[in-house]
Amino acid sequence: MRRQPSIIRVIDLETTGNAPPQHGVCEIGWQDVALGADGRWELYGEGGNRLVNPGRSMPPVTQAIHHIRDEDVADAPWWHDVARAVLDPYPRRVALAAHRADFEQQFCTSAMTHGAQWICTWKCALRLWPDSPSFSNQVLRYWRKPDGLDHERGLPAHRAFPDAYVTAHHLRDQLNEASVAQLIEWSNIPALLPRVRFGVDRGKPWNEIEEESLVKFLTDRDPDVRFTAETELARRKGGGLVGRMSAQELLL
Repeated sequence: MRRQPSIIRVIDLETTGNAPPQHGVCEIGWQDVALGADGRWELYGEGGNRLVNPGRSMPPVTQAIHHIRDEDVADAPWWHDVARAVLDPYPRRVALAAHRADFEQQFCTSAMTHGAQWICTWKCALRLWPDSPSFSNQVLRYWRKPDGLDHERGLPAHRAFPDAYVTAHHLRDQLNEASVAQLIEWSNIPALLPRVRFGVDRGKPWNEIEEESLVKFLTDRDPDVRFTAETELARRKGGGLVGRMSAQELLL
């Protein structure tokens, strides 16, 4: 019997709102990525999705995004009856992954995931593909045009399986550029932003702005902005780099 490979499970959640406990999960989708015999990561298996009863009414604002209605989930199982089986295909799972994984982690507690490590494909995209015009799941899809991505299978957007399927292609390509350990490390710290998001320097790479402007970002309320400014300041003083690391650095 052929041994099943270890996997990283990509998930996507559709919810009634931004954060528990006020909001609940109404759908989960997943798609696995596995290391092949040739040493390259590839999509593995068919993936899937489950509707979930969120235990509360679906606000019109969120219905307008994912088009899941109260009647669609009225007879669906509860989140605690669905989550563990999907999130913890133990012992084969190496990690979980999601695009902007901080959102999914709010709903997927450590008890549900068996203490899984997480990879955030958004944070990793900022590091590996800083030239992208934007870093949303769908912009990356159309900017990068990942090999093998079936257009129809990745639709409709803002439904759990299609979004997980698209994210899995980004993760596959990231794993073929950097190690699992490196992606997890980047995912566990604030995002390193390739360009300034606002102000007079909006759109500029961080290494092109004046130090007087850079210092002002050190007290910004956004931890990603603060971290990026701190990292760029350290680079100017000889203590670090901002932006994409070289292939040699990724191996260290």
